[in-house]
Amino acid sequence: MSKENEISMVIPPDVLQAGLQAMTTFATIFKPYLKALTKEERKTLLKMGDKSIPFVEKVIEYTESEPEFVPPYMNAVELKNDFSTFTALNQVFRPLTEQASNVNDTMLLTGHDAYKVALQFYNYVKQAAKNNVPNAKSIYEELKKRFEGQGKTEPTPTTPA
Repeated sequence: MSKENEISMVIPPDVLQAGLQAMTTFATIFKPYLKALTKEERKTLLKMGDKSIPFVEKVIEYTESEPEFVPPYMNAVELKNDFSTFTALNQVFRPLTEQASNVNDTMLLTGHDAYKVALQFYNYVKQAAKNNVPNAKSIYEELKKRFEGQGKTEPTPTTPA
């Protein structure tokens, strides 16, 4: 992507507010059904992927059609409940993930455009300050704080082998 401006839009405040309200409503509706895990907890759990879904479905079918094979320590009702909840949340998760990805991509594009143009302004002011243009130095001094600690690194000298 080498266009001058990758994306050009403004989200109207009423659209933003409606979207934020919809997310608040979503969070309120699903709050009793959602749990938060630590990174450590997540690492210890089995992950159900696309190949595991049909397997679990088949096990549920067998627990119902062949109950004599259900071990006494296994709760087939909880298995069915957990899988039902997983399936329901999976229907929610996929479109949420898609929208989160789209929001992230749009933020990346708009952030890229804004930062690129801001750097153009900064470089112009920097040059103006070098040329003693009135007011440029104070603007430059304020903006250059962003780049403090990012000085040019000296190339590492190489020794001949």
